[in-house]
Amino acid sequence: MDRETRSRIETALGTHIAEARPLGVGFGLKGYAATLADGRQVAVKAARNAARSHLPLEAYMLEELGRLSELPVPEVYYSDPALLVMSWIENDGGAITKSAERHAAELLAALHARPFPHFGYGRDTLIGPLVQPNPEGDDWIAFFRDHRLQYMARRAHEEGQLPAAMLTRLETLAQRLGDYLSPPPYPSLIHGDLWTGNVLVKGGRIAGLVDPAIYCAHPEIELAFTTMFSTFGRAFFDAYEALAPLEPGFHECRKDIYNLYPYLVHVRLFGAGYLGGIDATLRRLGL
Repeated sequence: MDRETRSRIETALGTHIAEARPLGVGFGLKGYAATLADGRQVAVKAARNAARSHLPLEAYMLEELGRLSELPVPEVYYSDPALLVMSWIENDGGAITKSAERHAAELLAALHARPFPHFGYGRDTLIGPLVQPNPEGDDWIAFFRDHRLQYMARRAHEEGQLPAAMLTRLETLAQRLGDYLSPPPYPSLIHGDLWTGNVLVKGGRIAGLVDPAIYCAHPEIELAFTTMFSTFGRAFFDAYEALAPLEPGFHECRKDIYNLYPYLVHVRLFGAGYLGGIDATLRRLGL
C-alpha cells in the first residue's frame, strides 16, 4: 500500500494500519485487504484518478442495500472520491456449491418479495463503471426498453463498439418487447450485478454479495444475469421457484432477452468478444 493511501485511511478511520496486502479489483482501482490496529479487518478501494471516480456512488448503493434488505453486504466505514473503506467479509474463496445456491435463492426471494413504488430509483446508479439511468416510472417494459436495452446499445454504438446493423436489430426488438415480456406484480429492489466474482461463500452459505448495481426492476432481469456466466444453476432455480414461482417462458426465452443488457455492458467494457451472444439471441428471435 502506498504511503498516501495509508495516510488517508488512517486519518479517515482514526487508527493505524497494522498490515495490508493487495486485493484484486477492477476498472482503474487499487484494492487492499487491511488489518487495523483496533482489530478491524477492512477492504479498501482506492481510485487512481479521483476526478473520474464513482466510489461515493458505490458506497451509496451498498448502504441502500444494507438499509433496505437482509442481504449480507459490506458495511461502509468511509467513502470519498478517492477512497472507499468497507468491512471485510470473511469467506473461504471456494466455489458456489449447491447448498450456497439454495441459500442465495432464499436471500434473493426475500429481497424480491418486498414491493417498491416505482421502477428505476431515486438517482442514477452504476453497473461496473458505467452509468445506469434510473428515472422513476410505472411501466416496466418501457423502462427496460428505454433505459436499459436502447440506452446501453446506443452508448455502445456511439463508442464504436456496436455495429450499426446490430443496433438496428436491437432497435427493432425494442419496439416488439411487449410480444415477449410482461410486467411483474410490483417493482422489486435488485442487487443488479450477480455474477460469480461478486458472490462470496463460506461453509456452503452465502457470506457476502458485493459490487451492487441497484435499481428497482422485474426480478427476472436479476435472475437472468445469474445464468449468463453460470453463477447459479438448477439448485438455485429449484429453490427460488419453490418460494416465488416464475411465469412460463422465462428459461426458454425471456432470460435471453434480459441478458442482452449485460451483454451490451460487456461489449462497452471489453469489446467485440461479447457481440456473439447478442447475435445469437437476436437470431433466435428471427431478427
